[in-house]
Parts: sequence; C-alpha cells; structure tokens
Amino acid sequence: MKFITKALLGLGLLAGFTSTAALAADYAPEPVVTASSFYLRGDLGWSWLETQNNNDSVFELGAGVGYRFNDHLRTDARFDYAGVGNDHHDFGSVLGNVYFDITTQSIFTPYVGAGIGYGWSDDHGDNESGVTYALMAGVEVNITDNVSADVGYRFRQIIDSETYDNQALVGLRYSF
Repeated sequence: MKFITKALLGLGLLAGFTSTAALAADYAPEPVVTASSFYLRGDLGWSWLETQNNNDSVFELGAGVGYRFNDHLRTDARFDYAGVGNDHHDFGSVLGNVYFDITTQSIFTPYVGAGIGYGWSDDHGDNESGVTYALMAGVEVNITDNVSADVGYRFRQIIDSETYDNQALVGLRYSF
C-alpha cells in the first residue's frame, strides 16, 4: 500500500510540474507600452545675419514638431524667424530636418543634421525667397525622461542668394 501511495504521489507531482512547464512555454508576456516618439521643440538664440546689402546680429526664435525613429535618427519640421524686434532686416524659414544622434552612455548626446525647405528675407524692401537649406550640430542634454535641453549651432542659407545666417541656439524638447 505504501508503494501505491508513493507512486500516485509521484505521478501527481510529475503531472503538476509537466503542466506548469507546458503552460509557461505558452505564456506570452503583455507588450510593454512606452511613450511615443513624438516631440515638441522650442528654441531661442542669436543670429549673425548676412544679406546682399546688410549684416546684423538679431534675435532668433523657433518652434517645431518632430519624431524620433530610434536612438540614432530623428526628424522634425520647424519654423524659425531671425529679426524679432529689429526693423533693419529679417530672415524666416520653414524647414524639414533630419538629425543623426551619436549615442553615449551619459546624459549628453551629440548630433549633426541637415534640413531643406523654404525661406524668405526682407532687407529694407529688398525681398528674397526660395529654397533654403540648413546644416546643424549640437548637444542634447537629458534633463528627465521627457525633457531635454539642446545647445547647438546652425548655418542657414537661401539657395542662389546672398542671404544666410550663423546661429547659436538653446532650446527645450518635450517628448510625449
């Protein structure tokens, strides 16, 4: 009788372990929901603006919306205006930009980027507009999981024009 009791107990334990292992093999964990890769950005800075007739240093203001595809690639569309509060001349643009982020194991992420779009300039009545390009470099500094600061340089020029500027920019990006 002891042998039959031990055999049944052993079979019961074996069946329990086998069914648990089979259930574990079929277990699919719930997908992890993460924040989307969309972000909003705002930038302030200083522009050293050159046109056909003039050069000046003026205030720069910009804003945009973007999307991060992965740790290395992001893109945004942004509006920028140099000359806020200045009646000498100004330079505005709407650009689509692509950035390559150089990931590090720290809060600092260097980047390089390029953009293309449309720009316009008014220099005491001499108006220029057309296809505009930009080249950028800078460093993103992660403040929180959703907020980062950005310090960068940008060169922007209307193609086939003498209108261009060099910009020093600081900004914030909010990812949601």
